[in-house]
Amino acid sequence: MNKNKIIYWTTTGIISAMMLFSAFGYLTNPDMKAAFVHLGFPDYFRIELAILKILGALALLLPMVSAKIKSFAYFGFGLTFVSAFIAHYASGDPISTAIMPIIFLVILGVSSVFYNKVKA
Repeated sequence: MNKNKIIYWTTTGIISAMMLFSAFGYLTNPDMKAAFVHLGFPDYFRIELAILKILGALALLLPMVSAKIKSFAYFGFGLTFVSAFIAHYASGDPISTAIMPIIFLVILGVSSVFYNKVKA
């Protein structure tokens, strides 16, 4: 396996694992439910976001998914990370909490760049 594929699959695996882990937490962890309340979001948004995170992670991981669908998943995850940063910052959460989505946004960007290198 060449360097580009290793970087792509490593970053994609990190993003997908994090999204699946957070989706599971959204659906099962009462503390996550409380976090959504703290941020001012309605309860249905937590469930909707969990389902979309699962679908997006599957879109990135499954090789038979088209490049167009993968691009929607990358965009959706990017929007999620930027929105999470804004929500945490606006809610007065510590900067260590607010900055985490930006770190994952950078990892997502690396995954996207190397996806384009690998598929070309």
